[in-house]
Amino acid sequence: MTNTSRRVLYIEDEPDIVELVRLILSQQGYQVDGASGGKAGLDAVRQAPPDLILLDLMMADMDGWEVFRQLRADEKTRSIPVIIITAKWQEFDRVRGLHVAQVDDYLLKPFSAKDLVGSVERVLERRVNESKAGK
Repeated sequence: MTNTSRRVLYIEDEPDIVELVRLILSQQGYQVDGASGGKAGLDAVRQAPPDLILLDLMMADMDGWEVFRQLRADEKTRSIPVIIITAKWQEFDRVRGLHVAQVDDYLLKPFSAKDLVGSVERVLERRVNESKAGK
C-alpha cells in the first residue's frame, strides 16, 4: 500500500493545526482529512474509516479520551490505529496513553515534522506487519 492510498483523519478543534498536519503529511503522499472536534470526528470515522487517526485530547465538545473510548468500544473502529497529539505533557498523561489506554503513539505539541512523519510511518508499518503475521 502506497502512502497515496493511505487516509489519515485528524480529530482536532483547531483548524490551523489541522492545516499544518495536512501540509506535512500530504508532502509524504498521505491524504489527510480534518474533523473539528470529537463528535464530528466520531461521525467521520463511522462514515469512512481511515487508515489512521490522529487525536487531540483537549477539545471543547468532547474529551479526546472519550473519543478514544468510543472508538475502542465499537467493533468497526477498534482496530484503527490512534496517535495522540496533545499539549498534555505530564508523564502521567503519556503513561496513561501508551500503557493504560494502549494508544499506538503519543506526540507532544509542539512537534516537529520529522517526529510526526516518523510516528505515522512507524504505526502504519507496525499495523501492516501485524496483519501479515495474522494478528
